[in-house]
Amino acid sequence: MLSWDEFEREDGAAPLIKATATEPVKTETVNQESIAPVTETPTAPISPREQVANFQSNLDASEEKKNADALQKAIDDLEELNVEVGLEELEGSANRVAVDDKRMINCRADLNQLVPFKYDWAWQKYLDGCANHWMPQEVNMTADIGLWKTPNGLTDDERLIVKRNLGFFSTADSLVANNLVLAVYRLITNPECRQYILRQAFEEAIHTHAYQYCIESLSMDEGEIFNMYHEVPSVAKKASWGLKYTQELSDPKFNTGTIENDQALLKNLIAFYCCLEGIFFYCGFTQILSMGRRNKMTGTSEQFQYILRDESMHLNFGIDMINQIKLENPQLWTDQMKEQATQMILQATALEIEYARDTMPRGVLGMNAAMMEEYLQFIANRRLIQIGLPEQFAGVNNPFPWMSEIMDLRKEKNFFETRVIEYQTGGALTWD
Repeated sequence: MLSWDEFEREDGAAPLIKATATEPVKTETVNQESIAPVTETPTAPISPREQVANFQSNLDASEEKKNADALQKAIDDLEELNVEVGLEELEGSANRVAVDDKRMINCRADLNQLVPFKYDWAWQKYLDGCANHWMPQEVNMTADIGLWKTPNGLTDDERLIVKRNLGFFSTADSLVANNLVLAVYRLITNPECRQYILRQAFEEAIHTHAYQYCIESLSMDEGEIFNMYHEVPSVAKKASWGLKYTQELSDPKFNTGTIENDQALLKNLIAFYCCLEGIFFYCGFTQILSMGRRNKMTGTSEQFQYILRDESMHLNFGIDMINQIKLENPQLWTDQMKEQATQMILQATALEIEYARDTMPRGVLGMNAAMMEEYLQFIANRRLIQIGLPEQFAGVNNPFPWMSEIMDLRKEKNFFETRVIEYQTGGALTWD
């Protein structure tokens, strides 16, 4: 075993530092006054542990000096700061913001000044969203797991509906969130609307989490479910249709300020609020909620109820934002733009009808593809009217009147009363 004595030797030579020093070493020193013998104090031995401690002390001192130099450099750099850089933007937002200064797009007022509010409806929706926070783990999935694992618990058509909808929605809400974060938030120049958009983006993340929670709880093939938007045509078409309205706006170099670019933003908002969230979600929601009404997949149905509650608010917020942009920028709402908006809603309706036929090749859950087609045309008429366009499907009715208790925001009180005490974080809800 290596001893400390051996450690202190160098290549077998005599110890560098003697372990003991019993005799003082006498030397003579000469000064100007006299010559006299001087006795030196014996040198104390330094152990390896002390050598390490001394080395560490030197390192600490060196690090302290490095930190001091870094701090001094930061101070020197601040003294050389050129405050004229970006002066134009600073001057543009230096004054206090008045209500009349605020605009939905192309506003130069300071976006960091939240108040005074111009759009009280946007702030109220933000407060309502915060007051109704929920998490997927709150929902008990035990009954769904037992039913899903029972060989004859669900028919093949019912299983197809569950898998197709989890496959589509797990991707769709991610597309919406990406659009909000990468495009819409940057281009909307109103702080209270931005505040709600941040809340919406978080809710979209919760929705994606909810779908993943259902998929994991049911032990589904995650690769199959999460890749449906690549592999199943009726799902892929809807995802591709939405993506084309994001690609241009998500470019960091894209900016509003011209009629062409402002209309591109308006088309994006119509695509995602009126079409993706306002039409593409309705077939799947109706199917899953119909299962819940039949006491099947009740946990999954409950998750979809909470998601639908959020989506109804997203839809109404988006429509209010679209109409406000039209009001403040009437030059954008040309006949050509109206025609394009109408075509977008008609295309979305056609894609959702195709999806309904794919997910319901036969009648199931008290509905069939023909009934769903009429329902989607009924929904499309509502979207057109909400943004000031004429109906395109004459004489259609709602074949699922029970959906109005869940779909219509003003009629959702019955749903809220079933759980609102458990997940409301503060304040009372008013929906009228």
